Order: sequence, then structure tokens, then C-alpha cells
Amino acid sequence: MKLKPEQVGAKLDRPGPDLRLYLFHGPDTAGAMALAARLAKGVGEGAERVDMDGAMLKARPGLLADEAASMSLFGDKRHIRVTGMGEESVEAVTLLLGAASAGNPVAAIAPTAKATSKLVKLVTASLNAVAVACYVPDAAQAAKLAVGLAREQGVRLLGDVPERLAVVTMGDRAVLASEIEKLALYLDAAPDRPRDADAEVFDAIGASIADAEANNVVAAMIAGNAAAAALPEPPGGGAIPLLRAVARRLLSLAEMRADIDDGQPVDQVLERHRVFFKEQATTRDALRRWDAARLARAVERVRDAERAALSGSGLGEVMTAAEAIAIARAAGRGR
Repeated sequence: MKLKPEQVGAKLDRPGPDLRLYLFHGPDTAGAMALAARLAKGVGEGAERVDMDGAMLKARPGLLADEAASMSLFGDKRHIRVTGMGEESVEAVTLLLGAASAGNPVAAIAPTAKATSKLVKLVTASLNAVAVACYVPDAAQAAKLAVGLAREQGVRLLGDVPERLAVVTMGDRAVLASEIEKLALYLDAAPDRPRDADAEVFDAIGASIADAEANNVVAAMIAGNAAAAALPEPPGGGAIPLLRAVARRLLSLAEMRADIDDGQPVDQVLERHRVFFKEQATTRDALRRWDAARLARAVERVRDAERAALSGSGLGEVMTAAEAIAIARAAGRGR
């Protein structure tokens, strides 16, 4: 089945045995991860999570179906999360959807899978799986998304607050959800006790999002300028905003790179992806430096660093600094 992100919420909050696989595909990996986290919450607090990736499923296609049907050692609830899924996982997904039983739901993140891919077509045609296209929303869509997410938290966004949230979060669903959670906590809001959030409330808590300095670091990383990327500490509010900013840039390049590898002219690709005219020269240069394989590796490394930052282990800042230099050097090798 094919669903829009706003249609899948109820199925994530109350996952049933009729759906075995939730495929979140498209360049908005942050949004896809947020939806996967919502499914995990729907399965139950404390449920066991089994992590896999596309490379594992390519080597062992039957692993996904086996884990989906496996019981926890202590009978606890469990779910499966697959990152970096692509065409290499078609056989694994086919086995899962055709298995006699599968009690553990699977959330699969496939950032480079297009709607025309075999993987997406397979899931769309199935009655026991859903495919959700995840694209970074534009300003109007992000403002509408903000209103909906806030309503779920019991927050009514007033005035221009939805538009301001859309701007400062740059359309990142996960960051947007985080900022709305701050508003809800500040207002002591909940679905059964709704509160209003106006401009004064928004200004009172402030959104800590990557600023212009962070954007400059991202540009240096992508362009291969290791010296400019090597800062003593992440700018713009810490490691996570910077990592998400560079991930968005890498995923955008990956989508354009895929179109070029399919034979589409560069000018046509830049126009279709609505690249701002002032950014076209640097985007052309980036597309010359980065091939599909290096982009995929860079995205996975950035996500590893983000997970470390979210874990609170203290490694996030260190990994961010290391990845900034590593990505810049990778870009430099692509000259």
C-alpha cells in the first residue's frame, strides 16, 4: 500500500498484525527516522529493537523474515529497524512478505529508493506492507506539518509561529518535532489540556537550530575544504543540528547524482530539483566530486555520528569533528 506521511500516523501508533513492513523512502531521512521512532513507541515502551542494514540483508536475504517471526527470549515485544535499505534488499523483503508468519513489525529507511524502484513497487503492491515517501517539505508544507504535530501535543500555534518554526527548522521533521515538544513542556500542554503558543511564547524558549556559521561548515565539508571544516566545536547549537544539515545536503546530492547516473542532463537535474541559481555553481562542483557510492558511505557515517550524539555518551561532538574533516577529505579526493 502507498500512504502519505500524514496518513500513516494511526498505523504507527497502533501497529497491528496485518502490516509487516513500513518502508520510509526518499531523501528526508530525518523524517523517516522520526516515523520509525513513532512506530517503536507504538510497539511499546521498553520493546526490544533489532537493528539491520541493507548490506546485511544482501548477504543474508532470509534474515529479515527470520527475525520478524522470532520471539524474544523472554517473550517481550520487539521490532526491527533497517537502515540504508535499497534494491539489494528486494529478495529479503519478498521473503518477509511471503512468509507464513511475522509477528514483529519492520521499519525500513531507504533514502535513495525512488517511487519507480523495484523495492517501492514491491511494497506498494503488497497488502501487508506500506510505502511512505519522505521528502523534505517546503515552507508551506512545513508550516502545515508544524500545526498538525503541535495539535498532537496539545499546542495551538497562533499567528506566524507555524511559519517561523518552518524557517528555523529548515523543514527537518525531527527537529520540528523537538521544538514543538519544547513548546509543549514550556506550556505544560497535553491533548486533554490544550494551550496557545503565540510569538511571545516562541521567543521565550527560542529555537536552537544551525545558523549561518553551520551552513558555512557544511559548504566547506562538501567542497573538500578540510581546513575550513575543522572547527574546535560544532557551531549553531551543537553537533545534532550540524549533522542533520550536512545529511540533508548529502541526500540532496545523492538524489541528483542518481538522476545524472540515469542519463539526465545536469542542467535539467538542477532545474527539476529547484537549485537556487546562486548555488548552481557549487552544486555542479559537488556533483563532479561525489559519486553515488561515496555519498552513500558519507550519509551512513553522518547518521552514526548523530546516533552517538543522541545517545548522550559524549562521543557526538568528537565524532562530528572527525566526520567534518573526513567528509571534506573525501570530497577533496573527488577532484
